Amino acid sequence: MARSPTTADAFNAIAERRRRDILDLLARGERSVNQIGAALDLAQPQVSKHLAVLSKVKLVSVRKAGQQRLYRLNADALKPVHDWLKTFERLWNERLDRLDEYLKELQKEKPNDGDT
Repeated sequence: MARSPTTADAFNAIAERRRRDILDLLARGERSVNQIGAALDLAQPQVSKHLAVLSKVKLVSVRKAGQQRLYRLNADALKPVHDWLKTFERLWNERLDRLDEYLKELQKEKPNDGDT
């Protein structure tokens, strides 16, 4: 089934690399549009467009500070993404455990350098 438009949910919103970059930046603290643009080498209209998408799905919030609008990450809105990814955590843990066991077996089989 096809996904709904980009602004429908967090999954679609974070599918775009520049929006993920913005979220990464905002995870370190709130920023203005101009600060985001400067940090990511994006023009103000591009940043504003991405922030509009992120705002619509509530991944970012905005507050006025004088003439500026400061954007900040709303990490709670990422919970559906976190919950979905968590379903794969067991799979990766099992694979890493098997790799660890395999490497330990290889270490047991490897002769010591002093034995030759």
